[in-house]
Amino acid sequence: MIDIAPILARFPSLAHDPAANALIVPAHLALEVARYLRDNPAYLLDYASNVTGVDYLATEKKSKVKQADGVYKEIVTKTEAGMEVVYHLYSMHLGHGPLVLKQRTSREKPVVTSLTPVYRGAEFQEREVFDLFGIHFDGHPDLRRILMWDEFKDYPMRKDYIAPDDFQYEPTPHGDVLAEAQKYYGLPEEKK
Repeated sequence: MIDIAPILARFPSLAHDPAANALIVPAHLALEVARYLRDNPAYLLDYASNVTGVDYLATEKKSKVKQADGVYKEIVTKTEAGMEVVYHLYSMHLGHGPLVLKQRTSREKPVVTSLTPVYRGAEFQEREVFDLFGIHFDGHPDLRRILMWDEFKDYPMRKDYIAPDDFQYEPTPHGDVLAEAQKYYGLPEEKK
């Protein structure tokens, strides 16, 4: 397990999420922290194996807590809606990891800092998060859809996404593309 105490000492504005053993990095420090973790001889975290998005809707949890006088009191705990981008970093040289980095953002205007300048392998994964969650990555060299077609208007991995009743607008092979596919695969042409 990677000792994160020196990282927290070096960057006091980072937060620690003990449940996930993750560092929560503000967007304005993300590149500096990533470069530090990659270049510092104690860590040498040179490989971003996984980049993913997480969507949290606002929740309200009710629980009952027994008071000192024996009476139960209802406690309401609310969590705000938000989104995260989660990076799992490893050191190929030292053979340790993962160290989890999180960048948090709002659902209304989801923007984080791209770590592609530090971890080149994050490029397509950040594009996938952009495409499926709608999170924008400042500083990304080529931020465009990677899975959904350009005309697709929504983000299907968001928890409030509602799938259409039919997929009549989904692009399908037609015209020259269909003719080439039929020829290539030896499929019979459709009768007109």
